[in-house]
Amino acid sequence: MSAATTRRLGEPLVVRIALITLALLFLALFLIVPVLSVFVQAFSEGPAAYFRAITDPATLAAIKLTLIAAAVSVPLNTLFGLAASWAIAKFDFFGKTLLLTLIDLPFTISPIISGLVFVVLFGAQGFFGPFLIAHDIRIIFAVPGIVLATTFVTFPFVARELIPLMQAQGNDEEEAALVLGASGWQTFFRITLPKIKWGLLYGVVLCASRAMGEFGAVSVVSGHVRGHTNTLPLHVEILYDEYDFVGAFAVASLLALLGLVTLIVKRVVEAEEKR
Repeated sequence: MSAATTRRLGEPLVVRIALITLALLFLALFLIVPVLSVFVQAFSEGPAAYFRAITDPATLAAIKLTLIAAAVSVPLNTLFGLAASWAIAKFDFFGKTLLLTLIDLPFTISPIISGLVFVVLFGAQGFFGPFLIAHDIRIIFAVPGIVLATTFVTFPFVARELIPLMQAQGNDEEEAALVLGASGWQTFFRITLPKIKWGLLYGVVLCASRAMGEFGAVSVVSGHVRGHTNTLPLHVEILYDEYDFVGAFAVASLLALLGLVTLIVKRVVEAEEKR
């Protein structure tokens, strides 16, 4: 097909320009301007005020807790995602549909409800509350509760990225390896894992991004104790409620930078996956 024919079959130039302009205006209004405004507000009183806000002990404690929650939840969800996607894509078993439904559960319910579920289970008046109090074990309003809530809301990301990928790849190469005498672990590490490595990394990136930015479920189980149970999103809320706008936007800029880094890594992974 010639270039002239392609131009005749395409949309008129005016329509293409209008659509591109509309898309750019939408991105500018809902993405670029809000992100830029965060950094403008963060530096509104100068670099000294900005660095003072992000080096405040409460901010550093929030950063540390956010990284701890991500460092625990992401590996757990990676292991779960690999196991679940392997089982669902490679085998037929009773309860397969139920497992798929449970994987999607955090996508279908509010994070606030997720946090309340943990309060009902592990709170002072919860199902396990008396046992935990008797043994001096703190889950709610402590780091374990934050890790549990973060793990729950993020566990679908790796699995949901790998399941369709594994299903599309089929089982032919794995079956050939098993026929030739390879063990299950050898088949996984030498055949399956190399084929899914970019999809796995993509899911891990999304999981880590959500873990560091989660607000709803963590807010319910944290107790909002400054310097102890506040993650970065919760710390932003507290600073904003106290009218410390420079501090709030400075901390928010850290989350924005994490989001931008995530987008860059995501783009690199997508490019490598296409290659």
